[in-house]
Amino acid sequence: MSQRQGRAWMLACGTIFHVSLFALALRGRPAVAQEPAVARKAAKASLYLDPAALRLAALTPAPPAPDSAATQAELATLHRIETARSPAQVAAAKADDAEQDIFSYRTVFGAWFQPETLPLTAALSARVHAEEGAASGDLKTVFARPRPYQSDKTLHPVCKLTEAPNSYPSGHTLSGYLLGFTLAEMMPEKKQEILDRADDYAHNRLVCGVHYPSDLEASRRIAFAVFGAMMSNAKFVDDLTAASAELHAQQHAAVAAK
Repeated sequence: MSQRQGRAWMLACGTIFHVSLFALALRGRPAVAQEPAVARKAAKASLYLDPAALRLAALTPAPPAPDSAATQAELATLHRIETARSPAQVAAAKADDAEQDIFSYRTVFGAWFQPETLPLTAALSARVHAEEGAASGDLKTVFARPRPYQSDKTLHPVCKLTEAPNSYPSGHTLSGYLLGFTLAEMMPEKKQEILDRADDYAHNRLVCGVHYPSDLEASRRIAFAVFGAMMSNAKFVDDLTAASAELHAQQHAAVAAK
């Protein structure tokens, strides 16, 4: 089973519900003694969850060591992607690099899917995106993994660069999946297309040359746990329900206008 098939199967079978229960159970779990002891930056404010209660740093495996065979294999993968990427792929990756909101999914819906006509959806998007920073900020500091281009100067990244060693996990990828899971709940009839787009959004971090494949995989797994916890939050469910009604109404209006 491919990663995409596995992810779709998990959602189709309602595994999000079980992840929610798992995430809530973690609140009573003691911290792992071997958790890296490093200075952490202040976590961003969260509206829908308590990142500390999830203990993501204790539950997220460390990335491969810089000099490991796994990291060398990942760098080789990035070189292959760089060699094969087309101008169109670079343009798409740059566009996704610049846009971290739910409207990056307009390719699934069409031109009517815009923040100007979907204010509740836009507000929900901003709040969900904020959860990415709240969830991943500490992890990036804890693991302090150098970016691929920091370790391999022969790579040629095409998107925005950072000097900080904060590759793991990928914030863009985590945000993309959280927004995708949210949108799939809002409009389940388009779930498969939405989740395929989420995978493409994540893959574009590799096309950019700014993340390792394992950064993306860690973010995808974290997204399941974080979204499960969000689904147990009444405020999130209320906001999602209101945005879903708005989204369906705007879709019907767009169809009627044709």
